[in-house]
Amino acid sequence: MHRAVHAVGITQITAWGTAFYCLGVLAGPIGRDLDFTRSFVFLGFTMAILTQGLVSAPIGRLIDRWGGRNVMCVGVVLIAIGLALLAQVRDWVSYLAVWVFLGVAMRMSLYDAAFAAIVQVAPSRGRTGISYLTLYGAFASTVFWVVGHQLEEALGWRQTLLIFAALNLVVCLPLNWWGLAKREERPKDTQASTMGARPVDGKPLEGRARTIGMILFALIMSLNGFVFGVVSVQLVPLFETAGMATATAVWIASLKGVAQFGGRVIEIVFGRNLHAFTVARFAIGALPFSLLLLLFSNGAFGPILAFTLLMGASQGVITIVRGAVPLALFGAEGYGRILGLIATPILVVSALAPTVYALILDIWGSTVGVTILFISALLAMLAIELMGRWYRKNQAGL
Repeated sequence: MHRAVHAVGITQITAWGTAFYCLGVLAGPIGRDLDFTRSFVFLGFTMAILTQGLVSAPIGRLIDRWGGRNVMCVGVVLIAIGLALLAQVRDWVSYLAVWVFLGVAMRMSLYDAAFAAIVQVAPSRGRTGISYLTLYGAFASTVFWVVGHQLEEALGWRQTLLIFAALNLVVCLPLNWWGLAKREERPKDTQASTMGARPVDGKPLEGRARTIGMILFALIMSLNGFVFGVVSVQLVPLFETAGMATATAVWIASLKGVAQFGGRVIEIVFGRNLHAFTVARFAIGALPFSLLLLLFSNGAFGPILAFTLLMGASQGVITIVRGAVPLALFGAEGYGRILGLIATPILVVSALAPTVYALILDIWGSTVGVTILFISALLAMLAIELMGRWYRKNQAGL
């Protein structure tokens, strides 16, 4: 498992940083060069995430059938092609079309595919593998927002995207192929449905409870997905609207990755004896409090820094939750398909979030925008507490 985690971890830094996070620092230059509004620039990203949602379930089934290694290798090749095409766009039609293409590529390459691939490689240590894998991904925005900002200033956004495309071919493709080559033997006397979850996670849900659990968890993560759909790509613009200079905003936003890493280390050290669902309650519960700091910051450096660190830690752990809770609640059998089904509404909401939020900022301003983010996070916190009560009753009845 160690080879797989280290190899795929590096590819996750690269794929997330070059594709998913690229608009965090390139949206402004792209908009100015192509004469697009900021909301239209992020509409391309919305199309990509929406496409991810639409293809999520069939790609999840494909991972189960064809293997995560093959799917992820094809995915990074498609990311490279997509970024190279994005560097050539001259009009709005080709711009949106390329983002649709990138949506398919990212669904085949990013966390949902990587989690399933890790569980296939080491089914008995799935949750542990997911936790360690996300340690790498925490640095995607930290590295590539800074690198992208420097490259864009030196070479322009088109050359930056071409360099990003080359990195996916040179770094991600060989590492995915090598790292996911070897699979752990499944013990014959162990049921596949219970593999991957730690003993503390208990028995997977079955029957009607399984379906209800999937719906509830997808709802909670969708509410959460709206918040992270905004901050994942609009954190720098969010700080700019608060009155910060671009360089300062980029520097503070880049610390989100450090906070994500810290949150994941805490989960690995202290969460190993906790049920995955308990970890989820802590992580989701921290998000509304971080947004209160931003809401009442008035553009001050200290509160914005504190928001970035707390929000980043929360997001870091929630990324683990997104893979670990389904593994604990539903088991490893058909794990790729389960992640695909749960990811569909999450990705649709995440797709709409950046563009909707950009429109909110244009019409009502940042105070209303942050308030809406806070309400969404608060609803997610309340919902997971209610789901926790339902889950405990279900487990007590087994």
